[in-house]
Amino acid sequence: MSAAYKDRAEAGRELARQLGAYKDRSDVLVLALPRGGVPVAYEVALALHAPLDVFLVRKLGVPGHEELAMGAIASDGTLAVNTEVVDALCIPEATLGRCIRAEQAELARRDKLYRGQRPPPIVQGRTVIVVDDGLATGSTMQAAIAALRQRQPARLVIAVPIAAATTATALRSIADELVCLQTPEPFYSVSQGYKDFSQTTDQEVRSLLNLAMTSAPAADPYREATAPTL
Repeated sequence: MSAAYKDRAEAGRELARQLGAYKDRSDVLVLALPRGGVPVAYEVALALHAPLDVFLVRKLGVPGHEELAMGAIASDGTLAVNTEVVDALCIPEATLGRCIRAEQAELARRDKLYRGQRPPPIVQGRTVIVVDDGLATGSTMQAAIAALRQRQPARLVIAVPIAAATTATALRSIADELVCLQTPEPFYSVSQGYKDFSQTTDQEVRSLLNLAMTSAPAADPYREATAPTL
């Protein structure tokens, strides 16, 4: 399979076309999973005239094989552990604990770097579109959805350009809607969907968030949601 997208920005514009029903709605909030999800989500938020922010979640990588997820943790402490991976690799509880503490520290660093003094956006009562650049195991997205559910959104939408088919099926059951453009077979990695899959930097994340803040979205993410404009 040839790469479907030039880069994350192009993937975001393609994804936005499938989310047109959410354009210009006062209750919509777009949340990106940093870092790679931010360039994708920026294009989605821009096209939908919706506010953009980040939702901080970190993958728990298997030591020595960090690309393999044994779980994920959100900034509020919500934890999703892939017990199949942990059990299959006989990962000790102490090793898992060390990884959790390390990722909690990184989450705190990113929260300060990306958000500064801004409070987290209000999720309660909103239609929240959670965007990433792709899904392999889905552990990170699973943790994000679990954490967001606790904040009582009206609707949770997962939106990604590419995913493993089995992961897409599993996540469809925990979201109110899944929008996924590509589920290639065979699936090797998220990067196979992109010609340019270079790492997104912290500075790029900050720049895109600042740009989004100046684009006059349809709703203020720091105020309570109003009824959607249909």
